Amino acid sequence: MSFSVIIPARLASTRLPNKPLADIGGKPMVVRVAERAALSGARRVLVATDHPDIAAACRQAGIEVRITRADHPSGTDRIAEAAAAIGLPDDETVVNVQGDEPLLDPGLIAATAALVNAQVPMSTAAHRLADMADVRNPNVVKVVLDRQSRAMYFSRAAIPWHRDGYARSMDEMPPGQVVLRHIGLYAFSNRFLQAYPELPPSPLEKIEALEQLRVLWHGYPIAVHVSDQAPHGGVDTIEDLERVRRIVAAGLPGNA
Repeated sequence: MSFSVIIPARLASTRLPNKPLADIGGKPMVVRVAERAALSGARRVLVATDHPDIAAACRQAGIEVRITRADHPSGTDRIAEAAAAIGLPDDETVVNVQGDEPLLDPGLIAATAALVNAQVPMSTAAHRLADMADVRNPNVVKVVLDRQSRAMYFSRAAIPWHRDGYARSMDEMPPGQVVLRHIGLYAFSNRFLQAYPELPPSPLEKIEALEQLRVLWHGYPIAVHVSDQAPHGGVDTIEDLERVRRIVAAGLPGNA
């Protein structure tokens, strides 16, 4: 299996200014992300950015980088531009690794990439939830799968809705209930990645504010790798950043 990783990284962040360049154990966060991605077995790891400061940090660390337009509406559009610019073949699998995931498991990247094939142009990942607070939380995106482990729907709501169990209580998970949390990691065939920016946004995507619903709306399947473990969280706030710094300082494998 051959795949490439492209990491979209923009400097602007409302909650954490200059987030990609935040220092984690002596390295900028975007460099940490690229180093983790390189451990996945990807044949190529590239950072796609709109800012010269990010590009300079990557070059200093020996990481391939590409300057992209500043007006992309999403990270997917940004990586599509980068993939086209470096001439990736149509059948190449391209993994979108978010630039604020410095603790992402390299094995999860490889497992997600492995699901893309001629019939399934896109894949993502999920893990099982155990805490009802997460099930109720609209900031925790849930996904339901069909018998082929392909996504049927993504939602901020508590899906699947356990009619009888939740009627009794939403404080504990009903026996036998399985709720999957979506992990924001995506892989695409490059052919589909190049077509994606031309797909019109869907009504469901706008309602839920979930970009991946555009793919299902237009009839394309999304394969889902279900991980046995929840991943380390990404970095959205200063509290997240301090947590990641502590984990790296404690010696997370691959974060020397």
